[in-house]
Amino acid sequence: MKSDLLALAAVVLWASLATLGVDLSRVPPFLLTGLGLLIGSAIALPLSHFRLSRWRVPPTTLALGVTGLFGFHFLLFLALRYAPPVEANLVNYLWPLGMVVLAPLYLPSVRFRWAYVPAGLLGFAGAAVAILGHSGGGAFHGGFQIGYLFAMASAFIWASYSLLTKRLPHFPTAAVGGFAAIAGLLSLACHFALEPPATLSLHDWALIALLGLGPLGGAFFLWDAALKSGDPRRIGLLAFLTPLLSTALLMLSNHQPVNLGLVAASAMIVGAAFWGHRVSAA
Repeated sequence: MKSDLLALAAVVLWASLATLGVDLSRVPPFLLTGLGLLIGSAIALPLSHFRLSRWRVPPTTLALGVTGLFGFHFLLFLALRYAPPVEANLVNYLWPLGMVVLAPLYLPSVRFRWAYVPAGLLGFAGAAVAILGHSGGGAFHGGFQIGYLFAMASAFIWASYSLLTKRLPHFPTAAVGGFAAIAGLLSLACHFALEPPATLSLHDWALIALLGLGPLGGAFFLWDAALKSGDPRRIGLLAFLTPLLSTALLMLSNHQPVNLGLVAASAMIVGAAFWGHRVSAA
């Protein structure tokens, strides 16, 4: 299906998000979010034939788009700084499960089934294993708990954004460029008001360009096109490939050995997604 291919392409781009975020951890989070989103928004120019009028959407649609893009990435970058990045990344990738579990709440046409509950519990259990496995159960007594809360909040925002776009009046995919541009400007305004000045090297700029064109740019447009043409629960299932690819890339880049806790957490989170998908398909 076309929607599956679009979603998989977005997943491949998103797999690099956490690794790039960690590599750019010296860049203040508002500045990083703002620059990445502004670069990503430029992709919409050729999609809209360089006519910004095609970015025009109703205020409600614009508010949801800006909140989704700004909130998700800002909270994710904070999570990667205040918690161990591999574990925080796994917790953040509860959002595809959130799409399956929250769909009946946000979309009137989708029926709620009690069988979703154990799938949700399994997913959150996987997140708990990822969190507690880092410090032998002491994560909630150390300095990492706030990072995991940021990761969970980021996951909730993106799952909600992805589902609520299905309730909005139709808008062109190019309009996502407007969401990203405004969210980027908002992030930069917060940087100048709240963060210390930062000096970026050429290497930093190269990584930020990759971030903007890939996971903070191209992935948005692919994802929006997939949601417009496919079942959000099926797309949510495909998105569960992201934590596996993303975690593997993070561990390789950080030279972190594989441990049974992370393997178990990954299996539980991905298993929860398949469980939820089977319930929705039954």
